[in-house]
Amino acid sequence: MDLDRRSLLKNGLAAGIGAALPGSLLARDATARARDGEIFSLDYAPHFGMFRRVAGDDLVAQLEWAHAQGFRAWEDNQMAGRPVAEQERIAAAMARLGMRMGVFVANFGTAFAEQSFSSGKEGARASFLADLRKAVEVAERVHAKWMTIVLGTEDPRLAPGFQDAHAIDMLRRGAEVCEPHGLVMVMEPLNRRDHPRLLVQRCDHAYALCKAVGSPSVKILFDIYHQSVTEGNLIPNIDACWDEIGYFQIGDNPGRNEPGTGGVHYGNVFSHIRRKGFEGVLGMEHGNSRGGEEGDLAVLEAYRAADAVTAG
Repeated sequence: MDLDRRSLLKNGLAAGIGAALPGSLLARDATARARDGEIFSLDYAPHFGMFRRVAGDDLVAQLEWAHAQGFRAWEDNQMAGRPVAEQERIAAAMARLGMRMGVFVANFGTAFAEQSFSSGKEGARASFLADLRKAVEVAERVHAKWMTIVLGTEDPRLAPGFQDAHAIDMLRRGAEVCEPHGLVMVMEPLNRRDHPRLLVQRCDHAYALCKAVGSPSVKILFDIYHQSVTEGNLIPNIDACWDEIGYFQIGDNPGRNEPGTGGVHYGNVFSHIRRKGFEGVLGMEHGNSRGGEEGDLAVLEAYRAADAVTAG
């Protein structure tokens, strides 16, 4: 069984095989594969809680467990809200392990707020820049390069061109804060089904805003889950946006769980991203399709399977 399964992996046919294995066999197989410490071919970044059932509740223990399985990156949307001592403890552990930090959310205050970027309101601008200045302090503390920003909701009273003009002005002001520190705001288009009325929902819109701003500190967070819901056409859209993509996030559709649980062929998508020479982080911003330790190990195995196609 093990030899047959490894053969399937090498031939790139096993992206969804984890879902078909009995739980006990899956757990034994994933644990055995993890012992060799094989590093993934791309920098996939788990988040706190994803492997809590097998690694324990302690945050550093979760980092250490993930590192032992071959992960070399991490992301934490909640990092900016953590106590400074906790941020410093996480950063020290990641430095010791040689892991790099992915995104955290920079503008929780204005991310989903009414017309925070679209209306040009001075209060929204001031709130965003205040969030961003705090986020710069966090990024320097935890050695992060990328920070997620969401551009709030549409303003139905304004024509799209005026809304974009206000958003561009906000992004330029944010870039002035980030550029001196070498930090990158990655704006995330979110799908209309899960997040109705948001200003930026499509990758082409985010691309146009990046081009208008023209700063290395403003890039796209290409969330494969959201884009599969909104647009599909993933690989051509990745190519079209390539020079403005700063970060990827992952989640299968439907379900927003690990690769192999939905309709996205992640082996092909990861292979394409790797062939194009992507050197950044791919955040694992999704849930676990199963509960308990077996669910945690199923996530690990899903990435082993998809990455085997990529590395092959």
